[in-house]
Amino acid sequence: MATLFGLDYPTLWFLVIGGLFSGYAILDGFDLGAGALHLFFKKEKSRRIALNAVGPVWDGNEVWLVIGGGALFAGFPVVYASLFSGMYIPFMLFLLFLIFRAISIEFRSKEEMKWWRTMWDISYSVASVALSVLLGVVLGNVLIGIEIGPQGNFQGHWLEFLNPYALLVGVTTLALFSTHGALYLLMKTEGRLYAKLSILARRAIIFFIVTFSLVTLYTLIYIPHLTDRFKDLPWLFVVPVLAFLSIANIPRLISKRRFRDGFIFSAITMSLLLIVVAIELYPVMLLSTVDEAYNITIYNAASSEKSLGIMLTIAAIGTPLVLAYTAFVFWTFRGKVELDETSY
Repeated sequence: MATLFGLDYPTLWFLVIGGLFSGYAILDGFDLGAGALHLFFKKEKSRRIALNAVGPVWDGNEVWLVIGGGALFAGFPVVYASLFSGMYIPFMLFLLFLIFRAISIEFRSKEEMKWWRTMWDISYSVASVALSVLLGVVLGNVLIGIEIGPQGNFQGHWLEFLNPYALLVGVTTLALFSTHGALYLLMKTEGRLYAKLSILARRAIIFFIVTFSLVTLYTLIYIPHLTDRFKDLPWLFVVPVLAFLSIANIPRLISKRRFRDGFIFSAITMSLLLIVVAIELYPVMLLSTVDEAYNITIYNAASSEKSLGIMLTIAAIGTPLVLAYTAFVFWTFRGKVELDETSY
């Protein structure tokens, strides 16, 4: 099997996909978090400022989701087919809420009527909350396993995805995104909205710490297979330890009003937690609760070696371009939000 940097192609593509979805979680995470907090802002001006803080970047952030989905389809078509067919209803709901979030942002400012703007404010916030929870629900089900049978066919019912663990992971994801979004808005606002967000950020991080503690306890007690890799390779414990330290640093930074640093550490926290997930699963991508023989791994689900090699070359060219574009957009729209005639 061909290798690069000492790693085989399926492993490298596994890392590429992990990096893309991590980028999406970090970038669109603060958009979703800002949307989840939107109804806490009572004044019209505050809501407009919050919308304009994410307005220039939210659609560009979703590019990472599109690329991640495309990379999953290209690199591991069996995983793509099994995951999206098994979770058809959750993913269709996800797409529906993505659409409603987009049109809520764009339609809100088209009319002056209060009822019109309130309707789209509610739509924007509900969609953001639902998207955050659904992402966590999908992740929770990937962690505990799915009823996958022969040939990767899903044998369960879609309502089984709404199990306690997946819902708890969904609420935890919402809490983390809310913290991330509050910290982002704190970097973009000032005055009374800034003061309001300072309070919301403190409450959001407490909410996250509580829910994350519950998820961790639930995992250790009821899902022991997720800790097997760490028992076999104790040096890997450095990753969850770093994740815990990163989480603990966020409330410290918030209390010192170092919100930019807090935002950076919330991003680091997301990356470390997703690395923990990757360690727990590798080389399996979808666990079968029917029989371990039906597990879908990076090896039995990967495209041909030649295809992976070509796509790794494309990824090596395209990823820096996407990073450069993202950095350019954030640099262009840096600083505090100021409303004008072109604002939402």
